[in-house]
Amino acid sequence: MKLTQSVAVLAIGVTLAAPAGAFVRSPHAVPEPQPYQARASQPNMPAPQFQRAQVAFQTSERPGTIIVDTSSKYLYFVEGNGMATRYGVGVGKDGFGWSGTVSIGRKAEWPGWTPPAAMRERERAKGNILPAYMEGGPNNPLGARAMYLYRGGQDTIYRIHGTNQPWTIGQNMSSGCIRMMNEDVTDLYARAGVGTKVIVTATGAGNLYSDLGTPQTSSNTGFGFFGG
Repeated sequence: MKLTQSVAVLAIGVTLAAPAGAFVRSPHAVPEPQPYQARASQPNMPAPQFQRAQVAFQTSERPGTIIVDTSSKYLYFVEGNGMATRYGVGVGKDGFGWSGTVSIGRKAEWPGWTPPAAMRERERAKGNILPAYMEGGPNNPLGARAMYLYRGGQDTIYRIHGTNQPWTIGQNMSSGCIRMMNEDVTDLYARAGVGTKVIVTATGAGNLYSDLGTPQTSSNTGFGFFGG
C-alpha cells in the first residue's frame, strides 16, 4: 500500500510531499494522552455507530492485520473469510494526524503514564498540576491496555490504548494516539500480538479495503468497494 500526505515542516515554514509509503508524523507536537476532565454535559458512551461490530469486509491484507481509518474513526481487525471486527476509535485532533504502516512493538496491561514535560508545563499554566508519573488504573488516561506502535524497531511514540473518556470515541480529540473504549481495547489486545501489522490511513478506504457493513445491512452501506 502506498500512502502519501503533505506535511507542514514547521521549522522552515514550507510544505514538503512525503515519499510514497512513508510514515508521516505530524510535526506539531509529541503525542500525549489528554488529562482526565469530567464532561457533565457529554454522554457516557459514543454514538451507536461506533459500537463494536462484526462486518463483511474485503481487503488484500492478511488475517490478523489491523487497519485504522482516521477519516471514518474506525479500526478494523481483519479476520479473513470476508469478515472483520470493526471498532470505533478516537483519533488525532487537527494538526496531530499521521499515517503509515507500523507494527505492535510491545504491549502493557493497565499501563502507567509519564506525562511529557511540555504537557506538564502547559497544564501548569492552566492551573492543573500533573504528576511526573501516574500508575496504571481506572483514572489513567491510557486506560486498560496499551499497544505501542513501532517502525523499524523504533518506538513511534504513538499507541493504541484505552480511555477513561469513552464519549471521545468517534472524535478528533487525541494528540495522535488511537484511543478505544476499555472493553474494546481489551478485546483487541487479546487478539493482536507483538509484531502485528498496523496500517493507518487518513484518506479513507480507497483501494485498501471495503467495509460492506454487518451481514444484515451489507447490501446497503454506501461504503466504497474494494479495488475501486
